[in-house]
Amino acid sequence: MITVENVSKSFPFNGNRVAALRDVSVEVQAGSLFGVVGPADSGKSTLARCIALQERPDRGVVRLDGLNTGTLDGRRLREIRRRLGAVGAKSELLAERTIAGNVAAPLEQLGVDGPQRRSRVGSLLDLVGLTARAGQKPGELTDGQRRRVAVARALAAGPAVLVADDPTSGVAPEDAGAVLAVLDRARAELGVTVVVTTQDAGVVRRVCDDVAVLDNGVVVERGSLLDLISSPASWTAQAVLPSIETSRAQAAKYDRSADVVLIGFATVGALLPEAATRFDVELSTIGGGLTRLGDTPVARFRVGVRGERADAALAWIADRGAYVAQPQSVRGPQGVAA
Repeated sequence: MITVENVSKSFPFNGNRVAALRDVSVEVQAGSLFGVVGPADSGKSTLARCIALQERPDRGVVRLDGLNTGTLDGRRLREIRRRLGAVGAKSELLAERTIAGNVAAPLEQLGVDGPQRRSRVGSLLDLVGLTARAGQKPGELTDGQRRRVAVARALAAGPAVLVADDPTSGVAPEDAGAVLAVLDRARAELGVTVVVTTQDAGVVRRVCDDVAVLDNGVVVERGSLLDLISSPASWTAQAVLPSIETSRAQAAKYDRSADVVLIGFATVGALLPEAATRFDVELSTIGGGLTRLGDTPVARFRVGVRGERADAALAWIADRGAYVAQPQSVRGPQGVAA
């Protein structure tokens, strides 16, 4: 587990100190894929560097499995850093070396022998889907492929934690999905805890279990992704769920209208039709849509209900685990792309 406790960090700028993180606290469960999302200059990269032990906070503590990393120095600090892999927004591969050679570089530094090194490189290139590119140079690959090589290199020494700072930044949309799939495979197949920072809520929607939203160096929201999207008013819900655009005239055609969030295969497919039949009401979706959080289908609809038992139908839907609320105008975190 990674525990960030009341971490603050500032940097000098034009003779003053500018705060990048302000009293930030988050917990990252072992084996999870944790997303830190927020607009540019919100402190995401600084938090990533503090977790990766590339920066020391001014105040507060970063703990790895309970160990206070702030007390470490010298050889002990170097040993702990080997448990942490890091990938930046730029892949920074060695241009003169092959793809296999780039992945092998950390193993060479650790003195791993040739046969073991070649076996490890082969398995990692298979993990990132680039076995056929092993003999090529970085300049022959796309930005997304180079980012996947950087992930393989960061995993070479077998870290327990991988910190990926904005891993899809500058990557073409058709390649971004492959980069995220590699991070998910590292978590699923290698048991690595993954921390990913991003401005793009689509990254969170596709691969993250838990999320923290940063704005101006402050955590404004954190928790399980599925818990946070259960409330349509949350910033996370506004960033990752389908938008709802309906007019008052549309809603006025019904006895009741409500915003409903449905999670899971059975709930999304069956709950609304069953409510209409059970309470003998007309129930129509008048806004919203469907998406997926990882492999889980999620819907946010604005529903209109017509009939004497409209209130009872909506209450029954809420009792079955859906989130039901009166329509309201809310906004997500500024600068987060949905």
